[in-house]
Amino acid sequence: MMSLNGSSFLKNSISGVSRTQSQSLILPARRPMVVAVVNANGRPEGNVGVSLDNAAKEINAPVAVEVAESDSKQQTAIVGGGVEDVYGEDSATEDHFITPWSVSVASGYSLLRDPHHNKGLAFTEKERDAHYLRGLLPPVVVNHDLQVKKMMHNMRQYQVPLQRYQAMMDLQERNERLFYKLLIENVEELLPIVYTPTVGEACQKYGSIFKNPQGLFISLKDKGKILEILKNWPQKKIQVIVVTDGERILGLGDLGCQGMGIPVGKLSLYTALGGIRPSACLPVTIDVGTNNEKMLNDEFYIGLRQRRASGKEYSELMNEFMTAVKQNYGEKVLIQFEDFANHNAFDLLAKYSTTHLVFNDDIQGTASVVLAGLISALKLVGGTLADHRFLFLGAGEAGTGIAELIALEISKQTNAPLEETRKKVFLVDSKGLIVKSRLDSLQHFKKPWAHDHEPVNDFLDVVKSIRPTVLIGSSGAGQTFTKEIIEAMSSFNKKPIILALSNPTSQSECTAEQAYTWSEGRAIFASGSPFGPVEYNGKVYVSGQSNNAYIFPGFGLGLIISGAIRVHDDMLLAASEALAEQVTQEHFDNGLIYPPFTNIRKISAHIAARVAAKAYELGLASRLPQPEDLVAYAESCMYSPKYRSYR
Repeated sequence: MMSLNGSSFLKNSISGVSRTQSQSLILPARRPMVVAVVNANGRPEGNVGVSLDNAAKEINAPVAVEVAESDSKQQTAIVGGGVEDVYGEDSATEDHFITPWSVSVASGYSLLRDPHHNKGLAFTEKERDAHYLRGLLPPVVVNHDLQVKKMMHNMRQYQVPLQRYQAMMDLQERNERLFYKLLIENVEELLPIVYTPTVGEACQKYGSIFKNPQGLFISLKDKGKILEILKNWPQKKIQVIVVTDGERILGLGDLGCQGMGIPVGKLSLYTALGGIRPSACLPVTIDVGTNNEKMLNDEFYIGLRQRRASGKEYSELMNEFMTAVKQNYGEKVLIQFEDFANHNAFDLLAKYSTTHLVFNDDIQGTASVVLAGLISALKLVGGTLADHRFLFLGAGEAGTGIAELIALEISKQTNAPLEETRKKVFLVDSKGLIVKSRLDSLQHFKKPWAHDHEPVNDFLDVVKSIRPTVLIGSSGAGQTFTKEIIEAMSSFNKKPIILALSNPTSQSECTAEQAYTWSEGRAIFASGSPFGPVEYNGKVYVSGQSNNAYIFPGFGLGLIISGAIRVHDDMLLAASEALAEQVTQEHFDNGLIYPPFTNIRKISAHIAARVAAKAYELGLASRLPQPEDLVAYAESCMYSPKYRSYR
């Protein structure tokens, strides 16, 4: 390992300061500034040596390095007292160009501002001496657990959820491991803060609260340069990319460039819940403009101020992005499409599912978590999936995605053709029940759900006509499951299954209190956003949350540990079955159809193992040989937020 003890000097002209070839700049000598991470055996992990000449090559600057054997041989470049203006920044006028040099490793003041290595007050006495932190921190040394306790105490002082969100994002940018330990150990309390519903408000106000970029912003202006932009990202070994174009953020519509809060939030959950290393995650926003007038007229809006591009211009930019990702990161990087509008979401998934490892959480993730809830609910209502009738309010990405996975699971269980099992599922869109008489005017993804039935426009009339046992809302329209509809469901079902999936909370089709009250406490209810316990007739009802966070972190982990090269529908079915198996009798006794999030990392490991096993079974896994115990292997691959010891 090379010591940085010694002096460095730069040749040629620098930053507006004219120098000849013979005039070498001697940089002031410094003591070693190296952070070494040691394992349990006390051995350094990874390459802890840092070479200044290699670092200089990164920024195309000629640098020579002299390594001294002892402090006594250090040289100084300061002549006549004071500090030499090595980079020419002080002597340059505002008209001169300067070079933003930064050739260093984490130590001292810079270490405290490196979120990947900063431990704050948890640096030990030995570490403070070894890494020049003495005097830069108060004298007290606290442990990781006390830091978590303090942060949660501070977090609970905020009354406004958006303030908590901002505090969490600030912590992530200051101390990464503390952020993830805090989130993992308080997941049920903080999940609604870092993700839905609070992330929706954060996206709406992203321009106002924006401080530091947390991902890559790729816009129409960058056409032809996307590969170059990907190489600007400091981390090179990326395993998961979450990308959005911001056109359909939750149930809030087109938020343009400010949709970046979604990829950032999703990837935080990939790490906290699925154990994917933070350095292996890349949030991306594709900015093609916005049709949201409020955004275009907002002086704090951070995106392109133009109407949203479409057609050839849009597809060419997306194709360049997908090609560049594969070229830069390889075949096995998972690309998760997030919050694209219907017309693009289905097309992108269909176009790239045969050439890339792609996954759409709105279509596939939502479907998998809802199917898991339905499989669990059967323990409470009896029968098989094939015995039930399903009615959806909403026929977009989520609705049709869930419907298709339900039909696939019924087909798998009964060996009936998919065309037959689809007949048990009915969808309603803005024009009423989807029926064959509307076939010519339907979008392609709705056509499989056009059944032989008379047209019905009013949703209450549809409910009375179809008489479903399961009612699922994916409309993005709040308060559409009215009292009359819940009462109708309860009139022909002893235990009606009601899933109000739309996010955020304001867009939920009904609340938990409404579902339990209007069904006289008989409903089996779950929602997309969280609701608190409800008391009805002296009994307390605790509703479940049909949250995609149950599925996508473990699903992604399974793809990664198996080295999968493609996503297959059978993997989604396997994930649903694995999640349903985690619901215990105790949960059923409380009316829950999903397990609590407190055990989410163990749940994710089981889902990952089942997905990986399916990848090996289908011949889509590239990481060979297959581990004997996939659950144990998944757990061993998970990122731990525990602080590392620095030598």
